[in-house]
Amino acid sequence: MKILAIGDTADNNHTLKKFAKKSEIHLIDFPKKEITKTSNVQTGREYFDSLLISKQVKKIKEIKDNYDLCIVLSWAAARVAYLSGINYIMYFVGSDIGNPPFVKNNIPIDTDFKKPLPNLNWVERSFYRKVFDTAIAHVASNFQFLFLKKYKPNAIRLDRIFVDTTLFNDKIKPINRPKKKFTFLMLGRIGKAKGVDIIWEALKLCKTDFEVLQVEWFMQRTEEEKKDNEILIKNIPKQVKIIPLIKREELGRYIVWADAIMGQMYAGGTGAVERDSAFCKKVVIHYVDTSKPSLIDGNEIIPPFEPKSKDPRVIAELIDKIVTSKEYREKLIQEQYDYIKKLSDPDVVIKDWENLFEKMIKKYPSINRNDSNFSLKFQNILSNLVENLIYKRTMREKNIQAWGKENYELLTK
Repeated sequence: MKILAIGDTADNNHTLKKFAKKSEIHLIDFPKKEITKTSNVQTGREYFDSLLISKQVKKIKEIKDNYDLCIVLSWAAARVAYLSGINYIMYFVGSDIGNPPFVKNNIPIDTDFKKPLPNLNWVERSFYRKVFDTAIAHVASNFQFLFLKKYKPNAIRLDRIFVDTTLFNDKIKPINRPKKKFTFLMLGRIGKAKGVDIIWEALKLCKTDFEVLQVEWFMQRTEEEKKDNEILIKNIPKQVKIIPLIKREELGRYIVWADAIMGQMYAGGTGAVERDSAFCKKVVIHYVDTSKPSLIDGNEIIPPFEPKSKDPRVIAELIDKIVTSKEYREKLIQEQYDYIKKLSDPDVVIKDWENLFEKMIKKYPSINRNDSNFSLKFQNILSNLVENLIYKRTMREKNIQAWGKENYELLTK
């Protein structure tokens, strides 16, 4: 099977490509500021050479007939696949389906904010609804599936999700950094979405002596979120030290160096940080919502992470116990590793995906959608309209800030 993967989030498509057994996957991703070439042999990715939607669509149309099926990660990727006239599977991770762009007055799902995200206009929302409805399959795991099934009752639930075991395992050489006391590592972004406000309160109640290293990483989608982040930074507990962002290739070395990992404390779902760390056999503190068990081989399983409460007092007691009790740490490490091995072993996860690919290719023998000539002409008109509405109007200033004016001009010729 030849699979075209467009876009990537948290390296999910890249890991799918890396561990494929019965399929050959080509990953084409969107331009990254740190990448200067349009292809990268080391990472196994190709990159679009333009920020323009029309150029991205043209690229996919040129290569699509070399593939049997397409999988997309992100709305931007789905947009390109739709406008290219191909059949595609939409895979949702993070908040992509919790806050879909076709919904008006979206309140961020991962916080208790009251104000909605900025609205798209009616034309844009209608377009993204069409992009969503045209996909031949919609896939998500546990937490994201709860949102997905509201919009697509026949969606596919795949709770198994990859850990790249070449980057995350307990045999990795740790970083060479002095450690004066018991050290927690926090790799999630700073913000209420990850429960950092709850962690800050818990740290103030702790009685043991330890250090917490928090990476400097924010998301500021609204003014409300920006103000909350500023308050969190202003009120950092004495145990916390801010460190620079870590390259993904180095994350495993930091994890095995740390004594324990402080995960997210708000949503209750297990994310990449928690999965990767458990595979490195490091104890992970991470709030679990017991009303949202994982589904593995038809069995509902409550993840064995602690705590099961967001109460700062409960979290503080747990932190102190982990700092002082080696026996308790080792118990949690084994339970968490056994669970993640069932959930995220790539040799098992890839079977789920390749079974789905086979099923979809049997149902849709060609990657090309069965569209009429009118539909194809309409998609070309729509492509230009979307580019003018979304990219040249909505994203221009944001991209100039991110890329610099000179690079932006090169990528939008």
